Amino acid sequence: MKNILIIGAGPAGISASLYLARSGKANVTVSYYAESVLTKAEKIENYFGFAEPVSGRELIDRGIAGAKRLGVNFVQEEIVGLGINPEMKFEASTPKGVQVYDYVIIATGTSRKTLPIKGLREFEGKGVSYCAVCDGFFYRGKPVAVIGNGEYAVHEAEVLKNTSQQVTILTNGSKMSAPLPEGIAVINKKISEISGEKTVGSVCFEDGTAENFSGIFVAAGNAGSVDLARKVGAAVDGNRITIDENMMTTVPGLYAAGDCTGGIMQISTAVGEGATAALAIIRNLSK
Repeated sequence: MKNILIIGAGPAGISASLYLARSGKANVTVSYYAESVLTKAEKIENYFGFAEPVSGRELIDRGIAGAKRLGVNFVQEEIVGLGINPEMKFEASTPKGVQVYDYVIIATGTSRKTLPIKGLREFEGKGVSYCAVCDGFFYRGKPVAVIGNGEYAVHEAEVLKNTSQQVTILTNGSKMSAPLPEGIAVINKKISEISGEKTVGSVCFEDGTAENFSGIFVAAGNAGSVDLARKVGAAVDGNRITIDENMMTTVPGLYAAGDCTGGIMQISTAVGEGATAALAIIRNLSK
């Protein structure tokens, strides 16, 4: 039996879990940090099988109940990191530790977080990064900052601590919602601007002060679909993950389904993509 992780408990993730559980070839875990945005939908009238409107909450609850009946394990915890070990298996990091899986399906929806900080977008790829594992090496021996205040920000800071001269978490005016590790500084001031010439040079705060940094890593909120894909080297295009006809990313064994792949963002599409990803994995398990 192979261990399979599905990240996200929306229509795509639940659909994939149903097919995988029924195959009898895998132990299936669905991990989710926040409830699907579908739960906020008051009425759904364009989904097959319901004569009367159904709420998003009811649709999700029914899906989860059906998956649990088939033995799917649902865990509400944040996935803050995703990597590949020497045995070419996936390592999913949570605040509680690391779990190893043979296959992973990312189904966390599309990233909707934005940070209205002047200079952030302008310096993307010029000192502003969204992946500590991917780009931390380029700032070895230099001072860097992580924008965020939760478990995800702490995880990125700990990754950077291994190579950077100094790591500082910038909460952008918010309070830390996760314990601060030893050796990592924190600044709670509101950010007004990221400045520099050709590359990032400093972060300016609303109180008129500034701090010099060579790199800025954005880790606000929780790790989104594109963030997780980038961590294992999967190709992305803007805010969507690049996939083939079987919903596999450019990294073997890593699949994506639902809104995070772009296209028509509808429940029926997400359910179909979840099924496609699951069936592709099942075919691999049958070889």
